[in-house]
Amino acid sequence: MPLSQLPAPLDTLMTIAIAAGEAILEIHDGDLAVEKKADSSPVSAADRASEKLITERLRHDFPDIPIVAEEACSEFGPPECGSRFFLVDPLDGTKEFLSGSGEFTVNIALVENAHAVAGVVYAPVLGKFFCGLKQEAWRGEVERPSGIVTDLQTIAIRPVPETPIAVASRSHMSPETAAFLDRFEAAETRSIGSSLKFCLLAAGEADFYPRLGPTMQWDTAAGQAVLEAAGGQVLNLDGTPFLYGREHEGGPRPFQNPYFLAIGDPTLTETLIGNRAD
Repeated sequence: MPLSQLPAPLDTLMTIAIAAGEAILEIHDGDLAVEKKADSSPVSAADRASEKLITERLRHDFPDIPIVAEEACSEFGPPECGSRFFLVDPLDGTKEFLSGSGEFTVNIALVENAHAVAGVVYAPVLGKFFCGLKQEAWRGEVERPSGIVTDLQTIAIRPVPETPIAVASRSHMSPETAAFLDRFEAAETRSIGSSLKFCLLAAGEADFYPRLGPTMQWDTAAGQAVLEAAGGQVLNLDGTPFLYGREHEGGPRPFQNPYFLAIGDPTLTETLIGNRAD
């Protein structure tokens, strides 16, 4: 099944993400040497190889669109990006990558006027991807090593059930997030790594994802684009839109996010916003 069935630019972004996934897996199966960045977060050769491939391909295919990529920001500082730019997390979930869980992803998002308007999330070990543009989202599977795409289908959020399911980070559960979940008393809380949390909501497999802990804009933009294309939303804790760019930074680091709530069925919004910590 050709990726050309997806609308532009998702077809191109998915092709790039799949190629980056192969670069990661070549290293995943070999030496997993890890270094520490200035903020003490881990970085591996796989992060760097994936980002190099993605940025080279994006510059070739979209030469007029600036790129904000995690490792380049860490090494060289924040770039000038204007109102239209790509946000790239070449390996979202490095701790999952190192643990061998397979719950890490390649994330590429297009931001326009502070909104994540298109995004792809690819989990190479799981062979699964999610992507979204405007008001339509898809999921599919990728065969290795051919890169052939199978089972491409549209996805959408589900109506909120009587007992909603929450999702939370497997490796970054903050005390504030845990307290939020305790107050809400969800029927179940599923832990999963990387941007796959957004994708569970987009696919109608869970209902909300509170993140009351630090994240970066490249961590969330692709997942938000998928979720919003599937009918969900991502909000600041006060209910305002969750936006991107230097003017929407929510912490001391460049491109750091404020806390947020990712929600499947928007009818759950009032209940969740009312449950937040003041």
